[in-house]
Amino acid sequence: MVTWFWQRKRPAAGTLKLRSRGDFGDVRRVDFEELAPEIDTFLGQAAYLQLGYFETLSALIAPTPELASKESLSRAAGAALAKHQALVAVIRERGDEALEIMLPFREPLDAFRRATHGARPLETMLSVHLTAGMLDDFYLALSASYASTGGTVAAILRQDDDRQALAAIITDAIAADPEWRSLLALWGRRLVGDTLLIARGALRSQSLDAAEEKRVEPVFTQLLAAHSRRMAELGLDA
Repeated sequence: MVTWFWQRKRPAAGTLKLRSRGDFGDVRRVDFEELAPEIDTFLGQAAYLQLGYFETLSALIAPTPELASKESLSRAAGAALAKHQALVAVIRERGDEALEIMLPFREPLDAFRRATHGARPLETMLSVHLTAGMLDDFYLALSASYASTGGTVAAILRQDDDRQALAAIITDAIAADPEWRSLLALWGRRLVGDTLLIARGALRSQSLDAAEEKRVEPVFTQLLAAHSRRMAELGLDA
């Protein structure tokens, strides 16, 4: 049975750190350059992920009865669409066709969205809040490997995502009915494996040697730590 590194006891993080939203310089570029994917892969995946979040959030608007919640969902969907469009603009500025760059990732990323789509709207909102947070952080870490283009992508990903509106809907639901707490806590834990596999699959090599595993493990450890903080902010146990 394979034991993934995020299932093992986690060592203390090394020098490689996920950058905070306000401090792009914290990522040690040298640790990721050899493992970062080709720039077309980086841009295609990042752009299609944002399009997927827009689609998921938009689909939640109609079955949501409360007007305030509809408005919150529309803002979060609009933010995802704005990021998608900005990433598409980056692709086009490089002289590439955005649809061609995104197409290879449509099938795996659609499968990821299906796997993390909840049976209930609140579960799906939690999926977007948590998985988008983890993957935005991961792509911000990768962006340091792509010079000025990476800096542009980082600026796009740092834009306001309005996902705190989703968090407010979730916490309000828990306050109204505490039974949501255990259900959503379990769902939040289930999201981790699928999300980390998407991040791991973005790396240039799918078969890392021991030295390469050691270089990337601190990044994934910090992704998990950020996930735990998001869960705690919602009043859920990670």
